[in-house]
Amino acid sequence: MKKFYYPRKNQMLCGIGLSAVAVLFSAGCTSVPAPLEQMAVSRVALKSAASAGGNEFAPVQLRSAMDKMEGAERAMVQENYLQARQLAEQAQVDAQLAAAASRAAKAEKAASALQKGNQILRQEIDRSTQ
Repeated sequence: MKKFYYPRKNQMLCGIGLSAVAVLFSAGCTSVPAPLEQMAVSRVALKSAASAGGNEFAPVQLRSAMDKMEGAERAMVQENYLQARQLAEQAQVDAQLAAAASRAAKAEKAASALQKGNQILRQEIDRSTQ
């Protein structure tokens, strides 16, 4: 019996193989997308921390957040999106820490004022009962 050679079958397998290599190559070359959403979230967190009194009650944490946000913006300009995302995430966490520290300091200040008010009232009560 005579063997038949099927060139179309070999060409088709070769084409599939080349297509698979091209897909794998293009997947390996994909770039990191710009972290626009993370940058926006970090900016909002910074504004929230500042409005919560971060400058007064947590200046170190707020300054750290602002420095990291500036670094993230520089990385965005340089199109270093991975570093920009990391710095923006760190800025967000630092800003959230500053806001929480500010709220805690305000609550402590208010509690101290209430204790002082209670102490004055006790003194007045004691004086009136004598």
